[in-house]
Amino acid sequence: MTALASFTAVDDVQARLAREGYVADRGLATTIFLAVTLRRPLFLEGEAGVGKTSVATALASTLGSDLIRLQCYEGLDVAHAVYEWDYARQLLELRILEASADVDRDDARRELFSDRYLLKRPLLRSLEGAPGRPPVLLVDEIDRADEEFEGYLLELLSEYRVSIPELGTIAAVEPPVVVLTSNRTREVHDALKRRCLYHWIEYPSFEKELAIVRGKVPRAGEALARQVTALVQELRTAELYKSPGISETLDWVSALVALERDSLDPATIDDTLGVVLKAREDIEAMTGDRLQGLMGRAMLQGVRHSG
Repeated sequence: MTALASFTAVDDVQARLAREGYVADRGLATTIFLAVTLRRPLFLEGEAGVGKTSVATALASTLGSDLIRLQCYEGLDVAHAVYEWDYARQLLELRILEASADVDRDDARRELFSDRYLLKRPLLRSLEGAPGRPPVLLVDEIDRADEEFEGYLLELLSEYRVSIPELGTIAAVEPPVVVLTSNRTREVHDALKRRCLYHWIEYPSFEKELAIVRGKVPRAGEALARQVTALVQELRTAELYKSPGISETLDWVSALVALERDSLDPATIDDTLGVVLKAREDIEAMTGDRLQGLMGRAMLQGVRHSG
């Protein structure tokens, strides 16, 4: 079965992602369905911690495909993203050849620049998927890469082929399923976005985040899951240096389960606040009356949604 036939409908996307532990709303599921069906890259933007990377992980599991991840950073180049030659092994082989009594230069060159000395990086590996089972290529945090790399990636996504001067052109038998993510630390060029299907992922609603907590931390009691989810939702409304993401919610619930807590109280919050807030300024700001106010609203939200 090819990736084109992997989803029958949007409902199928939601159901199968849910089996992999990912709760996708209708809008995201529709965009995923279209991206896979139309063979278009999927471009996901949103705040850090909303689950963009997890989409690619769940999608790979759902499709039964390998996940190939390229983590972007400033200065990322072709050698680290596409390929480079294993110069140390080539040099060793060259010395062995030179020690031979009879060396044919053309044969030596073909040997030294053969596939066995090629270090394949994520973009090149993503082109080598088997027919009917292309990998999922995750280009994570593309906004951290330089604009020059964006241009190279745009060309690759247009043709799904790589040119290696010593070997020739390597083209994908079947293009990978591509997921790009961005935290919007800078604007990504419009040309790259136009190549993709775009979706902005918001922080989840209370109901959606609670469903994620229930699925990921089943040992947590219902009261604890509701209270933590509600309080994290309230923390995101505060002016923080870094708002907590879904992973912080899950970490906090897991930590409280490990501490054998079945509900939140001020002392427990003070002791474990560093699990959910990752900046000293935020922890210092969330004390006293301010935290009590957020906790009070969170408890009311938890009760309201339980009804």
